[in-house]
Amino acid sequence: RQAVAAGAVIINDISGLTFDADMPAVCAETGAGVVCMHIQGTPATMQEAPQYNDVLGEIFEFLSARLDVLQQAGIPRERVLLDPGIGFGKTAAHNLEILANIPRFHALGCPVLIGHSRKRFLSRLVGRKVEERLAGTIGVAIALAEQSVEVIRVHDVQAVRDALIAWQAVRSGDVTGEK
Repeated sequence: RQAVAAGAVIINDISGLTFDADMPAVCAETGAGVVCMHIQGTPATMQEAPQYNDVLGEIFEFLSARLDVLQQAGIPRERVLLDPGIGFGKTAAHNLEILANIPRFHALGCPVLIGHSRKRFLSRLVGRKVEERLAGTIGVAIALAEQSVEVIRVHDVQAVRDALIAWQAVRSGDVTGEK
């Protein structure tokens, strides 16, 4: 409530509004947009050997159930962004499976948000320290853009934006500003 009163327009809840039972009502009451994210465990335990029988199916079912709760609280889908929670209770293999299958989450009828920037799984792919993961972040951002992800959260906005502009220009053949 205080954040929205101070001007926030989106509430980003890493628990999918499960850690605090009052959050769906708070989100409904404030009229703020909601980022509903999947997490396995808690921030203290989430990376202790995460396991899934079907990572895509389990995250899909969690987000679908949370959407039902949000709608029952009076929050329409138009105010919800879904985040499968890259790095939150997932192994590198889980993250890659999620990142390669974004259309599965689009089927829920809400925009998808992905926050992959500089995450640990990138070190498994490119062997770089956190401050050296920009190229990996850009590579994943392009893969996400190819799958029409609506919101890509990154640290290095200008570099990722420039890469996406170049990628889109190659795809479309359109050179902005050229006469």
